[in-house]
Amino acid sequence: MLAAAVDTLIAGVDAIAGLDASGLGIAEQLRLLDGLEIARRRLAAVSHTVALAAAKADAPTVMAKAIADAIRVTPAEVRRRLRDAQQLAPRTTLIGEALPAVLPATALAWHAGDLDGEHVRVIQKFLRDLPADIAPEVVADSEAFLAFHAAQLRPDQLEKLAVQLAMRVNPDGNFSDEDRARQRGFTWSPTQHPDGMSTGKLVATPEQRAMIDALLAKFAAPGMCNPADQSPVTDEATPEAAERDTRSHAQRQHDALAAIFRATLGDPKLGQHNGLPVTVIATATVQDLQAHTGHAVTASGTYLPIRDLIRMAAPAYHYLTIFDGVTGRALWLGRTKRIASADQRIVLYAKDRGCTHPGCDMPGYLCEVHHVDDWAQGGPTDIDNLTFACAPHHKLLDKGWRTTKLTNGRTQWIPPPQLELPSATNDFHHPEWFFDEPD
Repeated sequence: MLAAAVDTLIAGVDAIAGLDASGLGIAEQLRLLDGLEIARRRLAAVSHTVALAAAKADAPTVMAKAIADAIRVTPAEVRRRLRDAQQLAPRTTLIGEALPAVLPATALAWHAGDLDGEHVRVIQKFLRDLPADIAPEVVADSEAFLAFHAAQLRPDQLEKLAVQLAMRVNPDGNFSDEDRARQRGFTWSPTQHPDGMSTGKLVATPEQRAMIDALLAKFAAPGMCNPADQSPVTDEATPEAAERDTRSHAQRQHDALAAIFRATLGDPKLGQHNGLPVTVIATATVQDLQAHTGHAVTASGTYLPIRDLIRMAAPAYHYLTIFDGVTGRALWLGRTKRIASADQRIVLYAKDRGCTHPGCDMPGYLCEVHHVDDWAQGGPTDIDNLTFACAPHHKLLDKGWRTTKLTNGRTQWIPPPQLELPSATNDFHHPEWFFDEPD
C-alpha cells in the first residue's frame, strides 16, 4: 500500500511537471508555487519521520550512513534530518502511549507544510541558546510564539523576531558557565577547497579566547613567525623584521597558530595516539615525490600538496611502504601477536586511509585495526589480514556482518541477509579509484 501511494505521488509530480505554467497569470503562478512549496515541506516532514523509524531499526550511526547511501545525501545531512525528526515527530512511551513532539507547536506547523527547514533552524537555535534556568513554561510559550509567527514570516524575518524574544525572555543577558560550555566547539567545513585551503568555525569559551589572545599577542605581532623570512622569528621580532612584514592581521594570526602547533607536534609530553607519536602522518607515492607534483593524504583525509609535504618532512622520520604493482596489496608485514604494530598501522594509513565499511567517512586517526579473518579463529596479524574499521562499524561484526579481502587488497563488507544490502567496499577515502574504472 505504501509503495502504491509513492507511485501515485510520483505520477502526480510527473503530471505537474508536464504542465506549461508560462501561460498562467502572475497570481496563478504564485498560487501554484505556494501549493508546491506546501507539498514539498509536507513531504520533507514525512521523509524525516520515515528516516527516524529506519534509524531505530539498528545502530543509529550505522543506519544513518545506510540511509545516506540509499537516498544519496551526505551522512551529515541524514544526521540533521534525524535530529529534526527526534524533535518534531510524534512520540510514544514504552507501553505505546502517544506523546506530543518535543517541540509540539513547531511540529504541528512543520507537518502542515507551513514551515521550511530554515524556519526550524531559527527556532532550534533560539531554544538552544536560552539559559538552562529559564522556566519550562516560558520556554514552551516562546516555542509556541515563534512557531505561530513562523507560518507568516520568512526565515530571515523570524530570526529578527527570535532575537527580540531572546532579549525579552532573558533581559539581563545572564548566562552560566554551563550555558556557554554547551555552545563551545571547533569544526572544519566538510570538504577542502579546490586549492587545498580549509575553512573552520571556532566557538570559544571566554577562558579559551583569553588564552589564545595571550599567545597571539606575542606570536602574531608584526615580524613574528613570518614564513616569508628565511629563518622565521619565534622569540622577539627586530624592527627590521616588523618593517618588511606585509601580512594582514588575519594572516599573522594564522601563521602564529601554525608555528605554535608545529612546535607542539611530536613533543614526548603529548604521549602517544594508537601507539604512534602525536604528529602528522601523510602518505605519498615515490613518483609524486620525485616529480614534486600531486598531493599526499594525511591520516585525517586532508590533501597536502607535495611541496608542503617535503617542507614539513625535512626533520621527520620517513617510512617506505611497498605495494604490489598489479594488485595493490601491501607486500608482507606480519607479526605473531594479536595487536597490530605501529608499523602495520602506518601501512594501513597509506592503504585504507580510513574505515573500510561502505560509505563511512571516519578517518584513519580515529579507526581501530580489524582482523578480516578473526584472530580467535586463527587469523594472523599480517598486513594482508588487517584493515581499518571505526568503532561503530567494528561492532557490526558481532551482529552478523562479515569482511573479506578482494584480490586487489580492498576490504569487502558483507551484510547479514535480513538487511538486503549489497556487499561492497568503501571508495569514500579513495576518489582516485573512480578514474581507474573502465569506461
